[in-house]
Amino acid sequence: MLCLAAGAASAVLAINGFTLAWMHSIEKVRWEEDWRIEGHALVITEARIRGSGAGMEPPAGSVLKDGVWHYRPPLPPQTMLRLTHSPYTSGYELCIEGRCGPLADHLPGIDNNAVIEIGRCPP
Repeated sequence: MLCLAAGAASAVLAINGFTLAWMHSIEKVRWEEDWRIEGHALVITEARIRGSGAGMEPPAGSVLKDGVWHYRPPLPPQTMLRLTHSPYTSGYELCIEGRCGPLADHLPGIDNNAVIEIGRCPP
């Protein structure tokens, strides 16, 4: 189970994996990260950048496939992801089984500039 929280808003999603996606605020290039729940943590399995631009060069070891850079970030398992919901950029998307929608839709009524926390739900 995946738990989402931002202030008083919260949601529980019965999923074991998801893709987090966003648009780079200046270059307007889509970034995607695939995450799965393992034990008590979130583990990133792959990331993709759908182009390149100033300040967003693909990391060493990235592979270009059909115009998309694929790589695996060297991140240890994370207990929590913290994302800022901002009115100044397009919001994060949460993709589940290939269907994407605004992350904020899972947390109705969240404030602008709220911090969204994503993590494995406690047992």
